[in-house]
Amino acid sequence: MTNSATHKLNNREHWKDIYLRFSTRDKQNQLDAEKLETLAIAAYLTGKDEDSLDALTRAHHAFLSDGNVQGGVRCTFWLGMQLMNRGERARAGGWFARGQRLIDEGQIDCVEKGLLLIPTALQYLGQGNAEKAFAIFREAGSIGDRYNDSDLKTLSRLGRGQALIPQGKITEGVAMLDEAMVAVDSNEVTPIVSGIVYCAVIETCQKIYDIRRAQEWTSALTRWCESQPDLVPFRGQCLVRRAQIMQMHGEWSEALGESQRASRILSQPPGEPAAGEAYYHQGELYRLRGEFTKAEEMYREASKWGRKPQPGFALLRFAQGHAGTATTAIETALHETKDNIARSAIIPAYVEIMIETHNIEKARTAVNELSAIASQFNAPYLQAVASYCMGKVYLAEGDAHSALTALRTSWTGWIELDAPYEAARARTMLACAYRAIGEMKILH
Repeated sequence: MTNSATHKLNNREHWKDIYLRFSTRDKQNQLDAEKLETLAIAAYLTGKDEDSLDALTRAHHAFLSDGNVQGGVRCTFWLGMQLMNRGERARAGGWFARGQRLIDEGQIDCVEKGLLLIPTALQYLGQGNAEKAFAIFREAGSIGDRYNDSDLKTLSRLGRGQALIPQGKITEGVAMLDEAMVAVDSNEVTPIVSGIVYCAVIETCQKIYDIRRAQEWTSALTRWCESQPDLVPFRGQCLVRRAQIMQMHGEWSEALGESQRASRILSQPPGEPAAGEAYYHQGELYRLRGEFTKAEEMYREASKWGRKPQPGFALLRFAQGHAGTATTAIETALHETKDNIARSAIIPAYVEIMIETHNIEKARTAVNELSAIASQFNAPYLQAVASYCMGKVYLAEGDAHSALTALRTSWTGWIELDAPYEAARARTMLACAYRAIGEMKILH
């Protein structure tokens, strides 16, 4: 939260001690508006969300009573952000609207005016209007520059990076994300903003298959969380990201344990939507291990938390012998998904199911699309996926020689990424290609 007092709390504090100290003083009615805001921060960082919301609400009213409209508006922003992260969008919107009304009535030009642009930009980004979102994030950044506010400038860079990527400006977008992370890494921003940026950057890097960058920032997030033992928010998201990277490196048992820890943390009342990703990841691991009953249970849990269980659930149904159900599910999922990044996560499963159900023409169309997306993002992980799918399609079409080329490219990519399971799958398909052309070769 962006004021001078909160910046003093940026040095790896023991948040539990701060919370207890300020709570005691609060019971004795010894906290002014600024100290109530500090109590709200400490409560949030130690996982006491309701106490944080209560303290922020009282801080809001106290600031307004003191004639400090900026302080009151700042509280409306953070109240709205906390509620939005919990999925309570109506309540969040009410606080954002109150903050905007206070700004408009007072005709105030201040940092908080820029902060209130952030949720508006996020709304446009969520609706798929990346161009409009970018313009609003940029406007917020201009206000941050004018008042030299590190939190606002960093949130603006984060948003602009996220908005550039859907427009196909991957290099520019990633550069913005890296610049936002520099501010976090240099301890220039407050703890809540640090956590927001860490999680958002890592999630974006994973979405665009920039695995090396995601791994690097996940390691940094892990160190940041471990340096603050009382920290509760962001720890669950950190575990989810760590688990995903562990899975890629073949550490499935460890990955499952991290995902289970993440789901326990994230599903604690009132719960965070990110719990859905933790449950989905467990479903994926159980499916790959052949534990189909557990996998189905986890996919259903993920769905309860708002995480669509595709493409994993379709692959599960196919593995259970329900080819018709699997085909309908994966075709529906791909039809409903318009964004290229999201489609690239569904197409590999679509190709696999189409090949197995002898819909080779549909598989060919999909793999051509995936190859085009992989070329756009220039991400080694996605290129390895696309080459693997291309190799399977070539084999299904009877072109074993072309399959060899594609599958070797895929296998090399997986080796470089240290992804043993995926590398083994590519080797298996290479063996099928060699067998198809009547050659007996040892794979090196």
